[in-house]
Parts: sequence; structure tokens; C-alpha cells
Amino acid sequence: MDAWRRLLLAVVCGVAVASIYAAQPILEPMGHDLGLSPGLAGWIVATGQFGYLAGLVLLVPLGDVVDRRRLIAVHLAVTAAGMILTASASAAWVAFAGLATAGVFAVVVQTTVAYAASVSLPAERGRNIGVVTSGVVVGILGARVATGTLAEVWGWRSVYVVLAVLSLGLAVLVLAVLPSEERPSRPAGYGRAVASIGGLFGQRLFLTRGLIAFFLFASFGTLWSGLSLPLAADPWQLSESQIGLFGIAGLAGALGAARAGRWADAGRAVPVTGLALTLLIVSWAAVARLPSSLWLLTVGIVLLDFAVQVVHVSNQHLLTTAHPDRISSVIGSYMVFYSLGSALGAAATTAVFSAHGWAGSSLLGAAFAACALAVWAIDRRPSPGSANPGSQEAGARQERERARAADRAGRAL
Repeated sequence: MDAWRRLLLAVVCGVAVASIYAAQPILEPMGHDLGLSPGLAGWIVATGQFGYLAGLVLLVPLGDVVDRRRLIAVHLAVTAAGMILTASASAAWVAFAGLATAGVFAVVVQTTVAYAASVSLPAERGRNIGVVTSGVVVGILGARVATGTLAEVWGWRSVYVVLAVLSLGLAVLVLAVLPSEERPSRPAGYGRAVASIGGLFGQRLFLTRGLIAFFLFASFGTLWSGLSLPLAADPWQLSESQIGLFGIAGLAGALGAARAGRWADAGRAVPVTGLALTLLIVSWAAVARLPSSLWLLTVGIVLLDFAVQVVHVSNQHLLTTAHPDRISSVIGSYMVFYSLGSALGAAATTAVFSAHGWAGSSLLGAAFAACALAVWAIDRRPSPGSANPGSQEAGARQERERARAADRAGRAL
């Protein structure tokens, strides 16, 4: 895959995920305009996450059945419709409907990552996944900078108008630039693709990486869905555009993890995951100093987003290597954990902040990170009858062989 196509796919991921997270730095004015109390403002982000969860189960498996290129274009177009509905909302329920619609079809991110993985050579898969998924973090964090500025100049509704225009433009570009996939075998039917999701949850590699993702993104959501609240209050009293600038720090951390895919290609995904999760816990010690130091907050944000991106890329590399014949389904299933974790973080952080301040939110985020590290450590422990149970790279190879055997048996029937 050439650099320009990787860049286009990364931009698609960034714009799609921004449709869910764009509300984070504007929760206060958006909630006030829609008549929501501060304690319920976190549901503006959580609504999109729950829509995203539904899309992961119902829409992402389509990528194993139909041409992913056309699927990407259709999903972008419907995401644009959800953004337009949100921008025109005069009541909270209308905005929630628009956000939920955009959330459902924002799973174009997973279809895009699956497309990148399927057209990549095995030796380049980790690198391409790393570049494309960097668009996700750029969308989440870069949107904070643009959102704050747009909201301050033209109001929060302008954010969703811009996202709608970008989504429609990318839909046209995808059809014009990207080639259709060449699949070596006949795709499975939609029903079979959806049904196969259940079987993944009984596999050790998938369940371990899914639980790590759940706690990882709960920690991530705790920071980014709650950060605007203390920054807008005393003693800082920052504006929306000033709050949005902290997205640059997160962006720097995420882009600093660009080599995560290469580390995974080199077979170091498992130890790197443990180191990154340890760093995630440490980052919260700096983030917790927000009431007294914005510099320490900035350092903490850089470390936190670096750690999150490293773990996320490692997870997806291991899972797509284990299941090359149903990449869309396995990524979609994995992202169920991501969606639930992000929704938990978004909803919990505003409630905890209202009751216990930023110290409480910081402890919550660190606790989620510690849970992720505990899952990783437990999986590394030897189990009876296993020569090298801690090696998830070996587990990925074993699961790949089992998946191929099961597929051959299914075709024989």
C-alpha cells in the first residue's frame, strides 16, 4: 500500500471517530444549550459510544461479505446525515438521535482498518495498521483543538456541520481513489459472519486482548471526557479553544507511538504491551496534578496517549494475524470492548468529578489502567500443560491455524 492511500485511510478514521468525540471539549455549552444538567453531560459522548457498540455487532461483519471500499463510502455518507441532525437539534433527544446514528456508522473506522490489513503484505501489516489507526487518535485528539476554536467563533453546532461536509467529501474520494479488494476465497455469508463473533469470546487471545482494551479505553475516556470540566472551573477558567489546545499534547503522544506497528511486526507486541500499561499508570500521577500545574498535566497527557496507542496497535496486530480470513469480524468484536470501556469512562468521569473532584477522576483512571495491567500479567502466568503460555504471538499463530481448520471443515460441509 502506498503512502497516499495510507494517509487517506488514516484521514477517514480520524473524521469518523471525531464525530463521536467532538463533543468532549464543548460539553458545557452543548449541554447547557440542550437543557442537560452537568452530571448528565457525559451522556452526550456516551450516546455515540453505545451507537458505536451496536454498529460493531451489526455492521462491521458486513466487511467480510461485501466490498469494503464501497462499504466505507456508504458509512461515511450516513455518518454525515447523523452530524447534520445533531447540528440542527433544538432538543436533547434530537441531538442524541443524531449522535447515536453517527455512532452506529462511525464503525467505518473498523472497516477501514480491516481494509488496510487485508491489502497489506504480511511483513507490512503492523506498519500499515499503525499508520491507519493513528488517524483514530488524531481524530479524537486533533478534533479537540478544532472543536474548541470552531465552537468559540461560530458555536458548537458549526463543529457538526464541518464534520458532515468532510464525511461526504471523503466518501466521494474513497470511491475514486481506492481499489476494490481481491479476495482469495468466496466470502462467508452475513449470518455466518455475525454468528462467528460468539465463538471468538471463548478464545484466550481474543478475550485477553479485549479485556485489556476495555480497561485501556475506560482510562482514556476518563481523561478526555472529564478534562474540560476542571479546566473550565476555578482556578484556571479556560475557554473552549484553550481547553482544545491540550489535544495537541495528546496528539504528540499518539504520534510518538508510530513505531508500535513495527515493534509488533518484530514480534515484541506482548512485552511492549506490559511496558506501555505500566507507563499508563504512571501518567495518571502527573495528570492528577491538574489543580496545581498545567505543565505536569501536559506531560501526563503525552505519556497517556503514547501508551494507549502502543497497546491498541499491538492488540489489533495480534488479532488480525490470528484471524486473517475474517479480519472485519475480529476487529469489530474486539472493538466492542473498546466501545464499552470508552462509554464507561465517559459516563463515570463526570459523575465522579461532581462528587469527588479531579482527584477522584484521576484515581478512577489509574484504577482502570491497573486493571488492564493485571489482565496482561495474569495472562503471562504459566498454565498447566502449556510450554510457553505467555507468548501471545505463539497464541496468535495457533489460533490462526485453528481458524483455517474450522473454515476448511465448514466448506467441506
